[in-house]
Formats: sequence, structure tokens, C-alpha cells
Amino acid sequence: MFHFGSGTLWGYPVAGNLAANPTPIKFGTLQDINLEISGALKELYGQNQFAEAVARGKCKVTGKAKFAQIVGKHVNDLFFGQAMSSGQKLMALDEAQPVPAGSPYTITVTNSGQFVDDWGVRYSATGLPLTKVTSAPVQGQYSVSSGVYTFAAADASAAVLISYRYSSATGVQLNIRQQLMGFAPTFQILLNELYAGKQANLLLYSCVAEKLSWATKNEDFLVPEFDFEAFSNAGGQVMDLYLAE
Repeated sequence: MFHFGSGTLWGYPVAGNLAANPTPIKFGTLQDINLEISGALKELYGQNQFAEAVARGKCKVTGKAKFAQIVGKHVNDLFFGQAMSSGQKLMALDEAQPVPAGSPYTITVTNSGQFVDDWGVRYSATGLPLTKVTSAPVQGQYSVSSGVYTFAAADASAAVLISYRYSSATGVQLNIRQQLMGFAPTFQILLNELYAGKQANLLLYSCVAEKLSWATKNEDFLVPEFDFEAFSNAGGQVMDLYLAE
């Protein structure tokens, strides 16, 4: 039998520190998965050059999956196992605004009603940052309160770029908090391969996530990498492998 392509991968939280309503989740837009089953070998030598016996000791099952579709519940259920709620904090990046020509020299940003916090102001013409102060700004400075930015009279009519965060009722948020060592969800992994009408299926009974990589690239899509390790469950089950031949 032959198999082609990345296959289809699911994760199913089953034990450990579970998030609310643990759900089987498909890894969306799967790029690849690398599964490695390894064992440590011990050799017995006497006075001669070659080993007289070789035995396998500790064994390990590790996996790496790359997927492009990012879903909050997926990340939380399989990696963090913490609280998730609705709503998010969005970024207004370089919102273009002119400082008024006359007093008061204030700008109320577009999302002032949902304003969360300030992330800087720059001059449009030069890209140079203005300095944030608590009050009474002079040229090259600004102050902010509840989404209202105040500038100096010397900066009248200047074009500026304002970055800030604001709240939105859409989306979800994961609020990751400090936990004791050992806190993690345990999940099953199911890998399905289908080619020419034949299937191969691999089930790992107990897994814990090791790493979640989040690397961006210029002119490319974000493709997170999810690393995990499998181990025996309470019943001694590690994996089942089903093959057409």
C-alpha cells in the first residue's frame, strides 16, 4: 500500500487539566506531520570489537504537526487547558489623524468608546515617535485619556499616526494565568491517511503538548507548529496502528 499527502489529523482532550467542554478538533489546513517512534539501545561488549548483545530500553513517541487554520478553542483545549471567553482586544495600527489647526489640539480616535490602551504616536511625514507625557505636552509630545489624544499648539496641523488597542465583542480571548508545574491537558491524537481507496489510521491514547511555535514570515502565511509526546495511559495503551495490508 502507498499513501500520499499530509493526511488528516485530530486532537481530542480526554484527561488532565481540561478546558470547558473538551471537544475533538481537526487540525485545519494541515501542512505536514512528523511522527517519530524511537528507542534507546544498550550494547553489551566484552574484550572484542563488536557488541555481543543489544537490547532496547526506554522508548519514546513524539510528533510535530504544522497547520495553518488558527482556532482559539483548538489552541486552548490541546495546549493551555485554561479559561476562554468571548470578545477580544483589537489593534488600531497607525490610524491617520491630523492635529487640529486651532485649540483644543485634541484628537478623539475612531474607537474611543471601546478604547483600551495607547501604543504610540508617530509623525506621518518622518515616522519619528512622539513622547508620551502625563499632561501639558510641548512640541513632539502627547498625552492621552480614554481615547482622547492631546497635543501641543506647536504641533498644530501635523499629520500623525496613532496606534492603540480597543475592545470588540467578536472573537474569543484566552487569558493564560500562572499554574503549578504539571498543569496540562492530556489528549488523544488520530492520524488518518487515505490514498487509492486504502486507509492507514494511527491512534495515540495519551499525549501532552510540548511546544507551540508561532513564527511569522514576510510574504508568507503564518503556519504554527504543534509538538507533542505520547505516553501510556492507565490501561497500558500507547497506540493502535490500522493498515489496509
